[in-house]
Amino acid sequence: MLETRAVIVQIEGQYAFVQASQANGCEQCNGKGCGAGKLSQLFCGKPRQFQVDNPINANVGDEVIVSVAEGSVLRGISVVYLLPLLLLVMGAMLGNAWVEQPGLRDGYAAAGAIIGLASGFVIAKWISLRQNRNHSLPYIARQWREE
Repeated sequence: MLETRAVIVQIEGQYAFVQASQANGCEQCNGKGCGAGKLSQLFCGKPRQFQVDNPINANVGDEVIVSVAEGSVLRGISVVYLLPLLLLVMGAMLGNAWVEQPGLRDGYAAAGAIIGLASGFVIAKWISLRQNRNHSLPYIARQWREE
């Protein structure tokens, strides 16, 4: 189980919008080791809010622990990144093999790559819409208590 501390900023029905407390990557090395903290500062200028399930009925302003199943993160990465990349490469290879004239191969390979990438994004979106949303949605596990 992957967990992080967050603050609830908004409630909508059974869902809560949370804002992560730390801005320095995964908090394992306080942003001094792998560079994830510097990358998050570079690309995430303002704090982001995330929708999570709220089974403990926490309120706005509460500090909570948000949990995500480890398998759902890997599945999400596979669908969002690897599937479009795989289809891009396959499209380029098919486009290259489609034409026998050497002068036209590069254009067909580029077109095949673009079509493969676009279809990868469409399929990834379709897969994410068909998945059981509650199965992969992060959830509030418990109230945060300083120990």
